[in-house]
Amino acid sequence: MAGRRTQTESELLSAVVALSRRLDITEVLRQLAQTAPELTGAAAAAISVLDGRGIDERFYTHGASGGLAAQLDEFRRAMALMARIPPHEPLILDEVPPSLVGRSDEAPTLVRNFLAVAVRVRHIVFAHVYLVNKPGGFTTQDGEIMAALATAVGVAVENAQLYQASQRRESWLAAGQGITTMLLSGADEDEALNVIATQARQVAGAATAALILPSIGGQLVVEIAAGRGANALVGTRMPADGRSHTVLAEGIGMIVDSLAGAYTLRVSALREFGPALYAPMRTSGRGVGVMLLLRDRGAASFDQADLTTAESFAAQAALALVLAEARHAQDVSAMVSERGRIARDLHDLAIQQLFATGMRLESARREAAAGVAPQGLVKTLTAALDSIDSTVREIRAIVSHLRNPTADEPIAERLSHEASAARALLGFAPSLVLLLDGTALASAPGDAANAAAEELLTSSLADDVVAVVREGLSNAGRHASASSATVTVALESPTAARPGGVTVQVEDDGVGLPLKPTRRSGLANLADRAAARDGAFAAGPGRGGRGTKLEWSAPLA
Repeated sequence: MAGRRTQTESELLSAVVALSRRLDITEVLRQLAQTAPELTGAAAAAISVLDGRGIDERFYTHGASGGLAAQLDEFRRAMALMARIPPHEPLILDEVPPSLVGRSDEAPTLVRNFLAVAVRVRHIVFAHVYLVNKPGGFTTQDGEIMAALATAVGVAVENAQLYQASQRRESWLAAGQGITTMLLSGADEDEALNVIATQARQVAGAATAALILPSIGGQLVVEIAAGRGANALVGTRMPADGRSHTVLAEGIGMIVDSLAGAYTLRVSALREFGPALYAPMRTSGRGVGVMLLLRDRGAASFDQADLTTAESFAAQAALALVLAEARHAQDVSAMVSERGRIARDLHDLAIQQLFATGMRLESARREAAAGVAPQGLVKTLTAALDSIDSTVREIRAIVSHLRNPTADEPIAERLSHEASAARALLGFAPSLVLLLDGTALASAPGDAANAAAEELLTSSLADDVVAVVREGLSNAGRHASASSATVTVALESPTAARPGGVTVQVEDDGVGLPLKPTRRSGLANLADRAAARDGAFAAGPGRGGRGTKLEWSAPLA
């Protein structure tokens, strides 16, 4: 008997050492579910992990299948039974009363006996571990073994949580530093917002991340989203008295255990998610926006450590955005300076040349009145005409630069500029997709696919594509009262079977086309552009009969 006890103690020590080495909580729990039956002789084990409110969140089993597995699943939902498990000592039942698990006295049960312990992490019950169906029943020694295992698991889980928290902090810091570096290196605001949402989702282990930014009239609107259901979220307006406004106004983050079960939730698109975290994007007392992290239903809830690191990242992102705004102000100042330079060029070059030409023509008039030989008049008039030609070329160059300062940029960057410029008119960021033969183009400069797209478009056709996108977004902003808009530019390479072409679609979810359009409008201009290229243009309702869809196409040649 003493030998058997010594062997059990040795096995228990080995199990405790093995558990303490784990730094992944899931692996710790799975090893516990496997080790506990081996040490006690139980037929099966189950672990029910609790959330911050003491509600069952995750479930692991070992050695159970069929009807027994189903009954163990019933046990974890039986509040009367779980409530009887003491926080500091084991619970042993030679039989489980049907009333504790919500069964009638006549209902058959596959559980003959029962042993349960609570796993505590920092004095809070983290999980319930229970074993069933040991031949001959559970003993006091089995309870002591499980109590020791529960203590070891509690320490292992706490170590794993600390390790994971440190890893998350490092990831958040690295992400924040990356965004700041990107903005300081010259990235525009829209690109930075997309990177902020994408990295926040990845670091937080969220299904979706959204950036809620101030819009027209003090409204808060989801302008950027990344992850599952992102398209449905973009353009969503947040209630004036909702969580987003509260978080932005107070500068204090918020954790929601489950949006799916929130009675006060008024944004239907958010009801598809479970745990949520709201982090204010503030810097120097100024509210820039709110970062919203969303996890799937049934996923682990966010904790205070998540909130702390997310708030720090959101503040760093807000500072980066303020820096981007300052740089934008510098760009505007540079643009004003450039316009001043153009005005000086017009005055110093074109206007002065015209004045000189006028002087030559006046001289020619006088010479003609004085009867000067024709050869002298021809020379004077020729010089005047040459001066006029030079002036016209100078003015054309200046006007061309004013009309299209980005004409030399790649088509992807030009379209991105149009989408960014339209945000002020729309009140939200439109979605932009550029396709080559059905494949989305990467945004990286110098990408081979982007280079192939550039080769397909002539400069004049690229100008038409940009003009169509500009007019489509302008139409959505001026007439549609839309909350979201999508721009798709699809290029098809020429093959032996098809000539190749470009198709531009601009779709919004607004009020639709006006019943009485003006006689001459931007839509007519788009039709003229299509006709001039032997293409096609159509405008009608969008998907489901809602909003407006503009479609413009033209062959490449």
